[in-house]
Amino acid sequence: MGRLAAASLAGTAVEFYDFYVYGTAAALVLGPLFFPTFSPLAGTLAAFGTFAVGFVSRPLGAVVFGHVGDRRGRRPVLFASLALTGAATVAVGCVPSYAVIGPAAPVLLLVLRFLQGLGLGGEWGGAVLLAGEHAPRRRRALWASFPQVGPSVGFLLANGVMLALSAGLSDAAFRSWGWRVPFWAAGLLALGGLLLRSSLAETPQFRELAETGRRAGAPFLEVVRGHWRLLLLTAGALAVGYAVFYAVSTWALAYGTERLGVSRTVMLGCVMAAVAVQGAVTPFAAMLGDRYGRRPMCLAGCTVCALWMFPMVGLLHTGRPVLMFLAILVALLAFITMFAVIGAYLPELYEPRVRCTGAAVGYNLAGVLGGALTPVVATAAAGGSGPPWSVAAYLAGVAVVSLGCFALLPETVPAAGAGRRGRAGEPATA
Repeated sequence: MGRLAAASLAGTAVEFYDFYVYGTAAALVLGPLFFPTFSPLAGTLAAFGTFAVGFVSRPLGAVVFGHVGDRRGRRPVLFASLALTGAATVAVGCVPSYAVIGPAAPVLLLVLRFLQGLGLGGEWGGAVLLAGEHAPRRRRALWASFPQVGPSVGFLLANGVMLALSAGLSDAAFRSWGWRVPFWAAGLLALGGLLLRSSLAETPQFRELAETGRRAGAPFLEVVRGHWRLLLLTAGALAVGYAVFYAVSTWALAYGTERLGVSRTVMLGCVMAAVAVQGAVTPFAAMLGDRYGRRPMCLAGCTVCALWMFPMVGLLHTGRPVLMFLAILVALLAFITMFAVIGAYLPELYEPRVRCTGAAVGYNLAGVLGGALTPVVATAAAGGSGPPWSVAAYLAGVAVVSLGCFALLPETVPAAGAGRRGRAGEPATA
């Protein structure tokens, strides 16, 4: 289990590194380089628009790779998704700016961002199933949480490289070529991840499905026909996690540097320190999920998110590093209270024959609802000189909707009555 957990964590870390490094670049430099004819605000909005494209393609990636995972096995998904995302990320670092090739530059950026999202859409489902389907039943949330640590590691890698380059280079050098280095580094990270995954075994549950001939013929169609309500509820429930995370990790960077005049280094430092704490807390929150249930953890985290958004925005607006760090930290701890158990919870809601597709599509559809538009909406709403309370209202509204969706989902922990039919569908914890 240790080797499997390490392989799943490494892969998600690399893939989310690829995804996050684009978000950081969008907040800091992509607007002026690829949309120079726009005003500063419009350029940032356009850069965040290309950022959103990666979320739009993630559900499509979940459908494509979920089909592979349910028909051919979880293991092939881990290789193909990582290779695709790594190649697209390296290519982003090679795209000439608008000043060199004109309108073709943002078009290429959009295409590559789409491919990034396509690969990431398949990665999560394969990684959590690799860990979860090998794990002991009563420790499933703990072992399935290691892929959930991967995003924190990827974020720290991405922003650590950006922070080092930003601090070590002049502003002109950083905007000229320095921002490209993290994208080029993705190639080496992807290669390391592929090597680590080369000796992994297929999961016992998929081997059983293959041996008994019970694999789904058309997994996505089965999910839509038989689990459509569950799919919509899980997407709505997880939307708050994406909205909160990308509000503090992407929108807050742009807001702090452009509106408040906080240095790029200070903003990145605040976010990175909070994400480091989040990553360290993840396995412990997952253990609570194994003991007390998945649903109570999700309800608690979602409630804190709803209550914290207005204090968070007020603290961010002070521009004081310690208070900004506190604002981000509490938001991320509320977020990880939910997402630490999601790696076990989502797959348990679906029967094994469509598990890879159902869990991956629900998870990535939530990204469209909560993550794709949040930086754009928040940037557009943060006008005026006072605290952007409209941003807080938007995030709190998303949290309330997600809270309602979580309330309609069943529990899946064995001690809580696994296998009994819940209101949203029948949880399959086998």
